[in-house]
Amino acid sequence: MTNVAIVTLVTPCEDRSTMTAKPELNDTDEYILAAIRKWVWSGFYTPDEVDYMIDDILEGEAHEDYLRSAVGTEFAKKREDEKTWPEQTDCDRLDSVFTVLEKRNILCLQNAGYEMSDGHQKAFEVLSDQPGHSYTGYCFYHGQDLERALDGGGLMIAFDHVEGDVADKVRMGLALKEELECAGFQIEWDGTADQRINVPKIEWKRRYRNGE
Repeated sequence: MTNVAIVTLVTPCEDRSTMTAKPELNDTDEYILAAIRKWVWSGFYTPDEVDYMIDDILEGEAHEDYLRSAVGTEFAKKREDEKTWPEQTDCDRLDSVFTVLEKRNILCLQNAGYEMSDGHQKAFEVLSDQPGHSYTGYCFYHGQDLERALDGGGLMIAFDHVEGDVADKVRMGLALKEELECAGFQIEWDGTADQRINVPKIEWKRRYRNGE
């Protein structure tokens, strides 16, 4: 009788020591997960920054370990998705528009605070920190505008003159309109100082770049 050796092939299991099992999610968890996704896909924050920002909205009933582990997972998803993006995205074109406007002495701020008052305050702070600056005006979009763009609702961009009247403010809007259209963006604006410029069709794909 021939002895037959039976060999059992063992497939190494994934190291589960670093994995956090998915708990039953509550409303707070879902809210924080949605915030994490927006922060990650905005392209403006590092993993450490997102982890730090969680502290501001974390509540007692939230599953903290699971939520913090979700940060790395979401960044990994975005890195994979970025491989399928075109070489130049709408966000790259928007950056180019703002670069040109800066050369035209218009201060451009992206993701400036969370609401309109934050954006104006941020612009005032930047201008105050640069005495003798040559800026004649500024434009910005804030965090709520960014969230709307991420959801496919377009991007609203505010503008103002540094110290001019209504006509000067309109000229800032016209400069912004001109450069956006030169970059191929469709815009919506009534031509007045009271309405922000809307970019209704913008696909938010901002690559995260180390060192930015």
